[in-house]
Amino acid sequence: MELNERKLQILQAIVADFISSAEPVGSRTLSKKYDMGLSPATIRNEMSDLEEMGYLTHPHTSAGRIPSAKAYRLYVDQLMQTRDLPQAYKDQISQRLDKYTDELDTLMQRTAGVLSEITNLISFALTPSGGGSALKYVNVLPVDEGTVVLMIVTEDGKISNTAVKLNCPYTEENLRLMAKVLTNNLRGRTVNDILTMDIINTLRSDLRSLARLSDNVLPSFMQTLQKMLDVNLYMEGYSNVFSLPEYNDIAKARDFFSLVENKDQLTDVLINRDNGLIITIGDENSADMKDVSLITADYRVNGKLVGKLGVIGPTRMKYSEISSVIKYLTDNISRSFEIEGSTVKENDDE
Repeated sequence: MELNERKLQILQAIVADFISSAEPVGSRTLSKKYDMGLSPATIRNEMSDLEEMGYLTHPHTSAGRIPSAKAYRLYVDQLMQTRDLPQAYKDQISQRLDKYTDELDTLMQRTAGVLSEITNLISFALTPSGGGSALKYVNVLPVDEGTVVLMIVTEDGKISNTAVKLNCPYTEENLRLMAKVLTNNLRGRTVNDILTMDIINTLRSDLRSLARLSDNVLPSFMQTLQKMLDVNLYMEGYSNVFSLPEYNDIAKARDFFSLVENKDQLTDVLINRDNGLIITIGDENSADMKDVSLITADYRVNGKLVGKLGVIGPTRMKYSEISSVIKYLTDNISRSFEIEGSTVKENDDE
C-alpha cells in the first residue's frame, strides 16, 4: 500500500490536530476543520488504510484515531514545519537569562526553568560538574584480530573499558607502543583538559608509525573520556505533568515520575545521545522509556562541547515549537559565551 500525497496530507492534519487537542481525530473533524476537498467517507477510507499501515491507532472508546509513534517519526522527519521562534518568546528568554551569562551552572539551571515554562513539560540541563579526574594510565589489549579493548584508568580509581573495532591489522607490540605514548603524554592531565586538546596533532610525531591504528583507536579514546565526565543534571517543571491528559491516570503518572526521578539512568541516556538536535520517539528509546519522547540539543562554551538541554514528555508533544525553542536557547548560550568571553570557571573545559 502506497503512502501517497493524499494520505500524507491527512496524516499531517491528524497529527497536528491531536497534538493540539489530545482528542482522537475523526473524519468529520478533518472534513470541517481542514480544506482538503475530500468527503468524510473518503477521509475515513484513507484513515483505515493509514491504520493498517501502522500510522494510526484506534482507541476502543472512540470513533476517532490517534497517531502512533511511527506517525510521529514520519511527521518529524518529513511533514513538520519549523518556524523561527516568536519575538515574544525571545524577549521572555532575554529578560530571564541575560543577567546570568557569566556563570554556566546558574545559567543552565535558569535556562531549564524557562524551557519548562514555555513548553509545559519537564525540562533538563546537563552540565559538567568540575575539572575532572586526572589520567593515570592507558592500556590497549588484544581481543581478536579485529577488536581491541581500550582501558583508561584515572588517579581517583575510575576505570573505563571500551571495545574498539579495527579495520587494520595490528601487533601486540603496536598496542603496547600506543598505550605507552598515550600514557606518557597524558598522565596527570584531567579528563576535561584532554578533551580540549587536538590529540592527533599533539601526538603526531610519536604516533607516525601507528598511523592507521591511531586513526581507529583515538576517536574511541576521546568518546570514552567524554563518557567518564562527572556531570550535573538540573530538572525543572515537575508540576507540568499534572496538566497533561496522558497522565490523568494515576498509574501512568506514577510510572512517569518514577522514570524522571531516576536521575542516574537519565544522565546515562543523555551522555550517550548523539550531538545536534535529536528527537527520539516512543520505542526508539530504551524499553522503560517506550512511552515518552526526548528532544535534546547540545550547547558549547568557547567552541567546546559542554552539555545538553532538552525536554521529556509524552509522545504527543509540540515537536516543531519545542525544537525551535531548544535550538534558540542552545544557540543563544553558545553565542553568548563565545562573543562576550564570559568568565566561565572550570566548567568550560570540556
